[in-house]
Amino acid sequence: MKCEFCRLPLFSNLLGTVYRRGNLNFTCDGNSVISPVGNRVTIFDLKNNKSDTLPLATRYNIKCVGLSPDGRLAIIVDEGGAALLVSLVCRSVLHHYHFKGSVHSVSFSPDGRKFVITKGNLAQMYHAPGKKREFNAFVLDKTYFGPYDETTCIDWTDDSRCFVVGSKDMSTWVFGAERWDNLIYYALGGHKDAIVACFFESNSLDLYSLSQDGALCVWQCDTPPEGLRLKAPTGWKADLLQREEAEEEEEEEEGQREITIRGKATPAEEERKGKVKYSRLAKYFFNKEGDFNSVTAAAYHKKIRLLVTGFASGIFHLHELPEFNLIHSLSISDQRITSVAINSSGDWIAFGCSGLGQLLVWEWQSESYVLKQQGHFNSMVSLAYSPDGQYIVTGGNDGKVKVWNTLSGFCFITFTEHSSGVTGVSFTATGFVIVTSSLDGTVRAFDLHRYRNFRTFTSARPTQFSCVAVDSSGEIISAGAQDSFEIFVWSMQTGRLLDVLSGHEGPISGLCFSPMKSILASASWDKTVRLWDMFDSWRTKETLTLTSDALAVTFRPDGAELAVATLNSQITFWDPENAIQTGSIEGRHDLKTGRKELDKITAKHSAKGKAFTTLCYSADGQSILAGGMSRFVCLYHVREQILVKRFELSCNLSLDAMEEFLNRRKMTEFGNLALIDQDAGEEDGVAIPLPGVKKGDMSSRHFKPEIRVTSLRFSPTGRCWAATSTEGLLIFSLDAQMLFDPYELDTSITPGRVREALHQQEFTRAILMAFRLNEKKLVQEVLEAVPREDIEVVSASLPELYVEKALEFLASSFEVSRHLEFYLIWTQKLLMSHGQKLKPRYLIPVFLQKSLQRHLDDLAKLCDWNRYNLRYALAISKQQGVKRPLDLRGVEDDGGASDEDSLHLLGGAGDEPTATAAPDCLG
Repeated sequence: MKCEFCRLPLFSNLLGTVYRRGNLNFTCDGNSVISPVGNRVTIFDLKNNKSDTLPLATRYNIKCVGLSPDGRLAIIVDEGGAALLVSLVCRSVLHHYHFKGSVHSVSFSPDGRKFVITKGNLAQMYHAPGKKREFNAFVLDKTYFGPYDETTCIDWTDDSRCFVVGSKDMSTWVFGAERWDNLIYYALGGHKDAIVACFFESNSLDLYSLSQDGALCVWQCDTPPEGLRLKAPTGWKADLLQREEAEEEEEEEEGQREITIRGKATPAEEERKGKVKYSRLAKYFFNKEGDFNSVTAAAYHKKIRLLVTGFASGIFHLHELPEFNLIHSLSISDQRITSVAINSSGDWIAFGCSGLGQLLVWEWQSESYVLKQQGHFNSMVSLAYSPDGQYIVTGGNDGKVKVWNTLSGFCFITFTEHSSGVTGVSFTATGFVIVTSSLDGTVRAFDLHRYRNFRTFTSARPTQFSCVAVDSSGEIISAGAQDSFEIFVWSMQTGRLLDVLSGHEGPISGLCFSPMKSILASASWDKTVRLWDMFDSWRTKETLTLTSDALAVTFRPDGAELAVATLNSQITFWDPENAIQTGSIEGRHDLKTGRKELDKITAKHSAKGKAFTTLCYSADGQSILAGGMSRFVCLYHVREQILVKRFELSCNLSLDAMEEFLNRRKMTEFGNLALIDQDAGEEDGVAIPLPGVKKGDMSSRHFKPEIRVTSLRFSPTGRCWAATSTEGLLIFSLDAQMLFDPYELDTSITPGRVREALHQQEFTRAILMAFRLNEKKLVQEVLEAVPREDIEVVSASLPELYVEKALEFLASSFEVSRHLEFYLIWTQKLLMSHGQKLKPRYLIPVFLQKSLQRHLDDLAKLCDWNRYNLRYALAISKQQGVKRPLDLRGVEDDGGASDEDSLHLLGGAGDEPTATAAPDCLG
């Protein structure tokens, strides 16, 4: 049978990391935060409690993101200066461009016609791409010179006539988008440190400039925006037009001619006469005497005049301008605040801390968190899916265990009991208990009902556990030691150590229980895999001898096959009943490892020391995923023993070992230029400052993390798989969103024909045509047009292939539709008519359970709350002697009400459940 994952699964979402570096942005409606995560962009929908990662990636880590005023376009610039023009509507890249230098910030004008970037010591203004198709979306309009050092920040006036640029040379420059006759460009001083941010007042040329040492200057302009006079089109423009006509062919290739504008730091008095003048009204200081705390980020809301400043110590201040009244101050982190953003209404403030990967959204009026998320600040090591596929648990080298909701993409609980790195995580069969192993010498069990560590398993003498496994009943816990070469077995019920299994002569690298029998497989560096029978006095049932050290072991879902990854890059398959090898796969050439910058040998030779370190069978057992010291994950067909597809997890050149060949331009006679740390001593590069050092620590060093895959798991639904890597937790899914993906489409199928069939009440034909056109809104319209009494007949008449598509659509519709009862009827009739045919090859129950479970949980909470309120109202009425107006026998009962009673209390099954609280998970 053909493997379902030959259908090219697409990148679906990025979890485990919420923010790396760069600037945060709110969408136009103010309900979503756009956060750069490495070389990808994640959108956090705060209103609907969901996160979504755009299916695009840059070549290096993202440095800045500019959002258009209408929220439809975004310019994403990476560390190398390469830019992507992205449509946020269709989630695709429209144009590629390279600014030929490192860009610090990018900002659209409020009218959306221009955008400005700061690069080096200059600012460049481009024509913004319009709604029409263009050969070159980025056309350089003007280049502004003036600052002597790097430019850092940009802000526009409300009428898009002028913009202000701050610089590291402690100066602020006001430039005009047009050639204004009475505006000359000169430097505004008054600061003793680099400019962090500068802002215009609303509908005014008055501005504020904020420096890194905590000084705020208030600048007043003697001219309103309407007082700017456009320079008459004299000599220079006529000459320019003549040159354009003479060089018309060159202009077609180069686009519009660039205009260079140079400002003067101190213009003469004669030049200032009759021109726009700035005067400093006031100067305020954030830092008290003797207390130095550098300002690292700032944002200003012009309508409510709210200034938000973030500091290197993790403190932020809220001030009301221009009086500089402190509203409140709060410490949200022990790391520097890298980015600050305010939404359009001014209610929510977003903070990003790159040191720990924190993302926080704060509602300052109620003084409460809207969002509080943090990823693993060290690499993730292991992951596991819950039995229903609704949750993912991850463990990292930071000692934290985090549980993520696959529907929302948020972490909702963090366990911090481990004092060292977590090496293995696993769910029990019930899905409510997580078991973890750690290098701190403990194995812990966590309860997802009460969110607590209710069991801690230890050994007689301290040892470091390298892996953990739980049997199918959830009663037996086993963990392998990497220093004593033993396997420890505990009882979940009593917490007692049942036995210690000895026999291996090397560290235990992997453990796995058979899903069908009480057999434990243990892999070790002693080139053996041992099978232990848990019911036969813990004796070794079989010993499988390998040709190299075993690195990973896993059972097929039916328990009839065992796969082992070894150090010589092979995957061997065994029959556990007869201890016979049934096949092998040579994966050395499929890994395609890269060459690190400081490697003395080529990638081809270094691949001899690389191998697969994690394995995972697909849900149907026909395929196996393998990953290791590479950016690739390989999907093999087990029976044919061939490579089906190689997935590239990352194209981020900011990571090490990404390229097969080194860049020869970095090679010199003295060695590789990568040995020279270019960023040492900069503000962004300070990790641990030396005592007494205020600014830069010359001992701090940057390093490139090496790309690797640490763990792989297939979802129990069979529709997606997840991988933990240096980039984070990546999910690849067959259910990735596509705007238009037709199936067997021909010219006779149109939306008009579909609606015509509906009008003629030919429901089956209309459904078939709608699924062939595969437009979600049209399919929804057709399914909801079928009368309730005809659903059973229409379901029975659908072909088997279209039944699968209908069930996939219903499962996705449960997340957004209010017609819960109507879609449940559709699901019930389809499963009753075709369930027996689909069951052998299609994981319908688990696939739908993930969608239905969330509604069940929400409705159960709501029903319990309503029952409690009604009981309380009845008790109050009895005390007051008021006659009961309603017969609420089911409510008065102390026992649990049935589902029908709960739905009647809700007022119908189709009501939309209330939104859950904002995720709160900051470990």
